[in-house]
Amino acid sequence: MMADAGEPEFSLMSLEDELTCSICLSTFDCPVTIPCGHNFCQDCLLTTWKDSYSCPQCRTVFATKPELKKNTVLSTVVETFNLRSNKSEASPPVEESKPKKKEVIRCDACMEAEASQTCLTCMASYCEEHLRPHRENPVFRLHQLTEPIGDLMERICPDHHKLMELFCSQHARPICSLCLQQVHKGCSFMSPEEQRSLKESDLRSKLGLLDGKIGKNETIISQMKDMQNKLKESATKKKRAVASEYQYMRDLLTREELDTVNAMDQEVESGQTKIRSLVAKFTENVDNMSKAKEDIHSLLSQNQTLGFLQVSFNLPQAANFDPYTPRINLESKKVMSSEAFAAALKKHLTEIFKQPVEARIPMLKAEPPLPGLVRLPMPHNPAPQVKAGQKKKTQKNPKKPPQPADDTLLKGNLAKSMENLLQFGGKDQPRGHPPAAEPKEQPDNSDIPKEITSSEKRSELLKHGTVLTFDPRTAHKRIVLSEGFTKASVSDDHVNYTDCPERFAVCSQVLATKGFSTGRHYWEARLSSNNFTGIGLAYSRMDRKGPTSRLGRNPLSWCVEWFNVKLSAWHNSSETVLVNPNPKRVGVLLDCEEGRVTFYNVADRAYPFHSFEFPFTEAVYPAFWMFSSGCFITLCKLQ
Repeated sequence: MMADAGEPEFSLMSLEDELTCSICLSTFDCPVTIPCGHNFCQDCLLTTWKDSYSCPQCRTVFATKPELKKNTVLSTVVETFNLRSNKSEASPPVEESKPKKKEVIRCDACMEAEASQTCLTCMASYCEEHLRPHRENPVFRLHQLTEPIGDLMERICPDHHKLMELFCSQHARPICSLCLQQVHKGCSFMSPEEQRSLKESDLRSKLGLLDGKIGKNETIISQMKDMQNKLKESATKKKRAVASEYQYMRDLLTREELDTVNAMDQEVESGQTKIRSLVAKFTENVDNMSKAKEDIHSLLSQNQTLGFLQVSFNLPQAANFDPYTPRINLESKKVMSSEAFAAALKKHLTEIFKQPVEARIPMLKAEPPLPGLVRLPMPHNPAPQVKAGQKKKTQKNPKKPPQPADDTLLKGNLAKSMENLLQFGGKDQPRGHPPAAEPKEQPDNSDIPKEITSSEKRSELLKHGTVLTFDPRTAHKRIVLSEGFTKASVSDDHVNYTDCPERFAVCSQVLATKGFSTGRHYWEARLSSNNFTGIGLAYSRMDRKGPTSRLGRNPLSWCVEWFNVKLSAWHNSSETVLVNPNPKRVGVLLDCEEGRVTFYNVADRAYPFHSFEFPFTEAVYPAFWMFSSGCFITLCKLQ
């Protein structure tokens, strides 16, 4: 009951007892009132209601689940009490030597007096007053009384509603006596106190083990921190030395690059002049065709049918003219020599960098350079090439004006470095050393640029992935298109395609619907077999009906082709035999800005096996060739 409102002051302790939930023994949190008039925390009450609905205090049973509503008045009183309690806690603390207040277990009947016994049969705690029936009435003589138990609800078996006095060792859970006779029959058991003693002993042994391990780990951590500091100091010194060496080499290459770029700029300027005149002509053609489009739109908008039929319209001459790209390139002797020198040097360095670091120094000393390096002219060095086994003769040129010291140092060291590279290819060996073993014959891949001389992550290529479909207007009548124009197969019977200028009439070939002239694009194709199939690129103005309409047999197409298990690269009727990787899946990376197309054997990674380099001045289309009946090519979905 609440204290009288007329009292000027009331005891906080008394108020706390009135505002305490009989289930959790804490002040009410969201108090609710049930039909019998008792109040409980909402969460506490819902926890006790599982199979039936009864009051935890007076044991009144409800047929249906009562509707719970928040007791707003009681909630306000609880907030006031908590506010005053917080103020009292903020005051200077009382003597710390005072023992903690003993937990008070209230009588479940009156909820006011302190309980003196707990009945394990009734599953309730009673004060002396309400315990009288158990002591005096013989009906209750079989009820088991024990010391007051605070967490009685937590100790009740949810299945049999009896006190869980035992602990099942086999299932590691508390059980009641009925559980031991039914579900846990035959299981080993002990009292909770014995189980707690065993668990405490196990935890103490683990604490000792952890203390020892922590000590050892802290000692090792301290040693590793010292080692870490020493490693940092050593690494700093070594990095400075290595950075100095690489910076020197970068200076050499930078000077050589600048000279080569300047020579190319001069060539470009002369080519630009020729291109400007052609651009002006093609721009004029575009203007004339745009005007023709406007005239057509004007005719289409005419409402008078008779007048519309009487007007004639002829396409301008520009519509009958296919644009072409002039043969303007950088092929002067100086530019070609500089480019060949850079490619050969890059190829040699790439081969060296493929090897483990430990094997590179012996390779520099003993392995001959790649074929063709000794035939390259040395830039910035007018002296004749040095043959293997001969010493370089000092040449004097008093008429040559002296250069600045740093420029002389850079060019002198470059010539010396190139001389060392050239000497690697000599046949003569120093005395006292056995001749070096001849290198194994390897396929010529000098046309493959540095970026693709090793495998690449497929995920990097997929960043440029594009979706392709076959163009039915270009498909030869032996080619059957299916699966949404993503599969092309060869049939002995001709398909009833309509005749059109774009269709291949001689070779069983087909183009994709998309063409590319800018950017980077990547696609993949799955081959039914590595025989009588080809994959490549072609301009749209490629011949479709003549003897040169096969991929790679004209200057307007490029392809890699499997023929009788031989893999070849074809362009302009020129064949280059390649090592056949026997791929089941071929990837194609088209880089229009760099003017390069690269073919990959796609497996766990992408392994390049050939590339073409040519300028992309107009749209180029993915092209495919198939010959054997039953073979097919499928455009893959990139994932």
